[in-house]
Amino acid sequence: MFTLGIDFGTNSVRALVVRCADGAEFGSTVVNYPSGRQGVLLDPKDHNLARQFPGDYLFGLERSVRAALAAAKRKRGFSAAKIIGIGVDTTGSSPIPVDAANRPLAFDKKWKKNLNAQCWLWKDHTGVREAARITELAARHRPQFIAKCGNTYSSEWFWSKIWHCLNVAPEVFAAAHSWVEFADWIPSVLAGVDRPAKVVRGVCCAGHKALYSDEWGGLPDKEFLALLDPRLAELRDRLYEKAHDATVSAGQLGDGWAKTLGLPAGLPIAIGEMDVHYGAIGCGVAEGVLVKVIGTSTCDCAVVSADKAVPDIPGICGIVRGAILPGFYGIEAGQSAVGDIFKWWVEVVCGGGGALHAALTKAAARQRPGQSGLLALDWNNGNRTILVDQQLTGLLLGQTLYTNPAEIYRALIEATAFGARAILERIKEYGVPVNRIVCAGGIAEKNPMLMQIYADITGCTMQVSGSSQACALGSAISAAVLAGAHADFPAAQKAMTSVQPKSYQPIAANQRIYDELYRLYRQVHDAFGGVSQAADLSRVMKDLLALKVVSRE
Repeated sequence: MFTLGIDFGTNSVRALVVRCADGAEFGSTVVNYPSGRQGVLLDPKDHNLARQFPGDYLFGLERSVRAALAAAKRKRGFSAAKIIGIGVDTTGSSPIPVDAANRPLAFDKKWKKNLNAQCWLWKDHTGVREAARITELAARHRPQFIAKCGNTYSSEWFWSKIWHCLNVAPEVFAAAHSWVEFADWIPSVLAGVDRPAKVVRGVCCAGHKALYSDEWGGLPDKEFLALLDPRLAELRDRLYEKAHDATVSAGQLGDGWAKTLGLPAGLPIAIGEMDVHYGAIGCGVAEGVLVKVIGTSTCDCAVVSADKAVPDIPGICGIVRGAILPGFYGIEAGQSAVGDIFKWWVEVVCGGGGALHAALTKAAARQRPGQSGLLALDWNNGNRTILVDQQLTGLLLGQTLYTNPAEIYRALIEATAFGARAILERIKEYGVPVNRIVCAGGIAEKNPMLMQIYADITGCTMQVSGSSQACALGSAISAAVLAGAHADFPAAQKAMTSVQPKSYQPIAANQRIYDELYRLYRQVHDAFGGVSQAADLSRVMKDLLALKVVSRE
């Protein structure tokens, strides 16, 4: 028996055919989105805007699945008839305005070129003011709404984006019958759902991004939403009442898409989750195991048994029952940019490509901790955790007339590792157990230098997922459990996941230098992040120079 995992990322979609018995990968294909800049629709007048054309998703869906099946058919023992289920993960929060037939507005000629009628991609931050207002009103009127998401609502999330659409493009808001998260829309398309009210919504996006909780009856109540805008209160009736964990099916594969993809009709479709949540499952997440999915951004996922009490944790992205694994609280944190920062430096500033990435990596690997005298902040796309402030920006300290591109490249990597350590310290401070860390994504798999830096800065052993397609694998695992190939998620993970033999251990000498650099990072972090109103940064540059001397002795 086999399942199909489909992973919709920021720039491309991946399809993966997996054998249920042992997680063996029989066929996979990656298809890039054709529109915009590497699949993202941008506005040169607004650096906060990031949208995607929903038609790209269907383009990638058909081509990636058909190619993955074709690759699998070349291996002995496989046939499409042996596929027993489908799982889907996507970016999030990426809501799509749809009409009454569950069709994206962007498919209509009238709206096709309107950026506000597209999918509002996860890294769209145009709703900064709306997010701040939601946080303010919730703190005054419904503090429980934001207590589970770190007491701060983000511009990356569902209500901020929809409210911003209402404010800047009321004609688009009025034309939208409803809004459907990307992670819920793709399964509904495969199942042939033709009304938004019939879309089976996942608690993953609902709980982490839309202030949903069964404790207060689902989505925020209409009285609260009316404090934002009465039209949002009216929209609530056209959204959904209930969101589900991965024990519930999103539907069955309809005849139309079955024929298009070359699969049997009626296959069960697993509930849609965000890519990093299914990625955590694909990495073997369990209580005590922190999973870091390192990509354009980074998401950290942990789980705690639902039988235990989990305190509210300031500055994280949410504590949601059933969001990752059924029977557990899913805890999410992350950084708004990681790979995107490296990409910005190499491709935008330095004007290079893959060859320059490789050259800078090689040169940076020859440097010792503290050798460059540089310190950076990892906020080029704002801070997701622990400050939850998308109006923060990047910073580089300590450059001289002799600073070179490789030194800056390494400093940017170190900055993302310092940000990762801040998150780790925050969740451990509130009692979330972390006994080991498993990383996934192309960066983790392909950049040993980065992994060693992360180990040295966090003081933790870093393992790497056995699958280079952890998110798609997690989706396939969910489908395997739903289809009955395994009794439950722990059994499926035991059979279908693995870690690579090589791990990265902290090097004591490096740790000592990085502990000092992290102390300086936190000074700058707290000063520019507003944590400390009376910060004295007068020694930071001098301390960096002192560490530079020590590292060269």
